[in-house]
Formats: sequence, C-alpha cells, structure tokens
Amino acid sequence: MAGVAASGERTLRPEGRQAHITDLLLSSGSVSAQELAETFGVSVMTIHRDLDELQRQGVLRKARGVATAQPSGTFESNVEYRAKANLDAKRLIAQHAARYVEPGMSVLLDDSTTALQLLPHLAALAPLTVATNYLAALVELARLRDVHVVALGGHYDVQHDSFLGSACADAVRAMRFDVAFVSTSAVSEGYAFHQEDKIVAVKRAMVEVAARTHLMVDHTKLARSALHRMLPLHRFASVVVDAGVPDRDLAALRENDVRVDVAGPTSGTS
Repeated sequence: MAGVAASGERTLRPEGRQAHITDLLLSSGSVSAQELAETFGVSVMTIHRDLDELQRQGVLRKARGVATAQPSGTFESNVEYRAKANLDAKRLIAQHAARYVEPGMSVLLDDSTTALQLLPHLAALAPLTVATNYLAALVELARLRDVHVVALGGHYDVQHDSFLGSACADAVRAMRFDVAFVSTSAVSEGYAFHQEDKIVAVKRAMVEVAARTHLMVDHTKLARSALHRMLPLHRFASVVVDAGVPDRDLAALRENDVRVDVAGPTSGTS
C-alpha cells in the first residue's frame, strides 16, 4: 500500500484522512498503522489518533497496530460495506427470490443490498411496477425498459443511501403491492431483528402493504444479534437463505411456521 497515495492525500485534514482509511478497510478488511502512515505521509502517532477516533465511532477495531473492520454497529450499516459483504450469497438469494415475481406485478424493494441484487433479474420479467427507497436501486431501475419506477421519498440518509423517516413510511402506506422483498441485520429465536429503529419502522410498513413479503438473509445474519425486534418470521411468505446456513440454523428456522428456501445449485424449500 505504501507509496501509492496521490499527492493530495498527503495534505488531507483528519476528517478526510479518516474517510480514506474507512474506504481502505472496506476493500481490504484490515491494514496496519505503519502502512497507513506511509500511504498518507504522516507520522504513525497521527495515524493512531485517526484510528482511535474511528474506533470510538464503531468503524473499526484496533489491536497491536492493526486496524480491522468492525462488522457491526456503525460500520455494518455503511452501505459500501454492506454492498461488498457476502456478495456471492446475496446474488444467489436474489436469483432464487426472483421466481416470486411475475410480469405485471407491483414490486416493493427495501434499501438492502440483497434486494439490490434482484435488479438484474427484473428486466426479463417486465412489465413491472417497482418501488423502493434505495437511491442506488432507483438509478438502476430507471435504466430498465417497461419498468415503471416509484421513488419512496423521505429524509435522505447518506450512510444508507436511502430515504427514511416518517415521511417514507407514510409514502409506503399510501400504496399496496403484490410482493415485497426485504432483508434485515439478524434473525434469532423466530424473529427478524435490525440494529436501527428508523430502519425497522420503514420495513414494518413495507410488510404491512404487500400481499406477500419475502425475507432474504444470508447465512451470516443467523449468527448475529441486533437491538430492535422487527417482526416474527411467520409474517413472511418465505425466508430465502443461502446454502451456507448450518443445518442447526435451518432446523431452527423451520420451527417458525414459515416456508424456508435454500438458494444455490441445489435450491430447495421446506
């Protein structure tokens, strides 16, 4: 990493340097203080101050001069981190979930990066009406032929690249949809959980207005905890997971009166 920084990076203020450090962690997962000092042309002591501040924000963990991405809290909610995490599993889950969409349907997508992976499959299923509060998805949807796009507005949250708040929830409740696709931070003890209450409010509204809602979660979500209980699993038409889910977790899911789809080369249901 040393020696590759542009000259402009060597004159960054602390806030800008910390943003670049976060970007490096998004791509590499971990980096040493010495490497960062060489990259930005500052002292190791300066880098340690940056890392201490990012650790205070919950972005990373620091130990023995090495910074490691913190896969929870603030860092996990960062849309760039989520977009890169478990991407292959998300693609398989979305490919499987797309079988629940038929031409002519009205489709609701949340601001999850798993739902984003549905977009490549929607063009072949047009005509469709697709609504979402996720700005990145709106941009991609606008390029699809025969897809009527509905933007769900509200307060724009840059960390999630989506529109949230009561205005967004009200916009959702003003409509009705054939099918919705949502994801969440964690699944445990028969419930979907999420780390942020402002996200929970919008996702609950989405479930309320859809005739059927499918919950899409990769295997890592079944090994996590989150603060806010969103909905019981039986409120969903199905839970779509990837083949990386351990057998014990699959068995636990199947105890909740919900269809469980396992996406992958040998996709199955139960």
